[in-house]
Amino acid sequence: MRTKAVRLYGANDLRIEKFELPETGPKEVLIKVVSDSLCASTYKAVIQGTAHKRVPEDIAENPVIIGHEMCGTVVKAGSDVADKWKAGQNIVIQPALKLDNGHDPGYSYRFIGGNSIYAVVPEIVLERGCLISYNGDAFYKGSLVEAIGCVLRAFKGMYHTDYSTYTRTDGAKRGGRLAILGGAGPMGLAAVELAVNYAGCKQVVVTDLDQSRLDYAAKMYTVQGAAAKGVDLRYVNTSKIDDVVSYMKDISEGGFDDVFVMVPVPALVTQAEAILGEDGCLNFFAGPPVHELQGSLNLYRVHYDGIHLIGTAGSIPEDTLDVIHLIENGTIDPSGMVSHIMGMDCVPDSIFAMKTPSGAKKMCYNELDIPCIEIAKLSEYGKKDPLYKQLAEIVDNNGGKWCTEAEKYLLENAPKVSL
Repeated sequence: MRTKAVRLYGANDLRIEKFELPETGPKEVLIKVVSDSLCASTYKAVIQGTAHKRVPEDIAENPVIIGHEMCGTVVKAGSDVADKWKAGQNIVIQPALKLDNGHDPGYSYRFIGGNSIYAVVPEIVLERGCLISYNGDAFYKGSLVEAIGCVLRAFKGMYHTDYSTYTRTDGAKRGGRLAILGGAGPMGLAAVELAVNYAGCKQVVVTDLDQSRLDYAAKMYTVQGAAAKGVDLRYVNTSKIDDVVSYMKDISEGGFDDVFVMVPVPALVTQAEAILGEDGCLNFFAGPPVHELQGSLNLYRVHYDGIHLIGTAGSIPEDTLDVIHLIENGTIDPSGMVSHIMGMDCVPDSIFAMKTPSGAKKMCYNELDIPCIEIAKLSEYGKKDPLYKQLAEIVDNNGGKWCTEAEKYLLENAPKVSL
C-alpha cells in the first residue's frame, strides 16, 4: 500500500513523502488515517529530535511518522486478528503504550503516525489494547479523544482528604471550585469541557494573558451555557489585575479546591499554591520543554493546610474508552476545541508555528488538498470558492463551531491528494 506522510529525520527536519508501506502482518492492522489533531507534544519531539525520550536514535536512516491524535478506519486486518477487526470499522489509537523504551505511535515508528494517509498498526499496539473501536459521529471528535483523555486523567489524578478520618477521595472535588491557570489554550478548553459537563464543579475560573484566546474560549464555552448547568464559569485576563492572588481568593470566597497549571511557568505554580484553600490540590499539567524547571511552594501550607502538588501526563486505554463513551453518549462535545482545518501539506509549517501558540486545536485531514484555514474565516475563503462558502454556512448555523455536518461535507467535496 502506498501512502503519504510527514516524517521526522532529525531535530527540525520534517519531510512530506510518498512511500510504500510493508505488507500487513498476521497480527497487524492496516488503517486509513482520516484525521489527526496537531499537538504541542509533537512540536517538542520535532525540535528535540533524538534528544526526545520517545524518538529513536536512528531516525536519520529510519524516519518516523509524526502525529499521535489520530482517528480513522480499518482497511485490512491480519489473519490472526481478523476476528476482532473488520474493514470499515472506525478506530482511534491510544498512543501511550507505557513501554520501557518510551516508544509510542506518532513519535517512534516508521509505519504508523497520525500524519499519514495509510498506516500499519503494529502488533504491540494491539497487544496493549491501544487500538480502540470508535462509534462517534465524526472523525475530528475521535482525533480529540487522546487530548481529552490526558485531561480526564488529570481530573482523576486529583485527590482530597477528610482530615478528621484521613479518608481520601480521588478526583477533583465535586461541588468544588476549580481554577485553570493559563487555561485558554487547547488543553484548557478540554478542561473547561470536562469541568462543566463531567466533573461536577460549581465554579470554574479560567485565566490567561491573551484576550483573544479568552474571547475564543468564551465564545466556544459560554458563561450562559455553563450557568444553565449550574456552573459559575468565569474568564479572567490577569494581565489587567494588579494583585492576582487577592482577586482570585476573593472570587473563590477564600480559595480553590483544585487548580490546574496549563503552562510551564514556575511563577504560575507559586501563584496556584497561594490561591488554594485547605486540602487544595494543584495539578502541574503543563509539560516543560526543558529538563530543569525549578519552582517554589510554601511548605508551611503543605503541612498545616494540607495542600498538595501532583503532575499528570498522558493517559491510559481506560481513559480513552471513558472519553469515547462521553462523546458517544453526548455528555461532552469537544467541537469548540477545533479552531483550524488543514491538509497534510500544511503540517510542517503548522508544527513549527507552535513556537508562538495561536488558536486552539488544528485538525488535519490527511487525504485532502486544502490550505490551513481558521474556522472563523471560512466566509472569507468562501468569497472565492463555493466549497468554503457552504462550509461557512454550515458552521454559522452551528454557532460558529466545527461540526459533524461540516466535516462530512468537507470530506465529500474537498480536493484530494494523489498517491
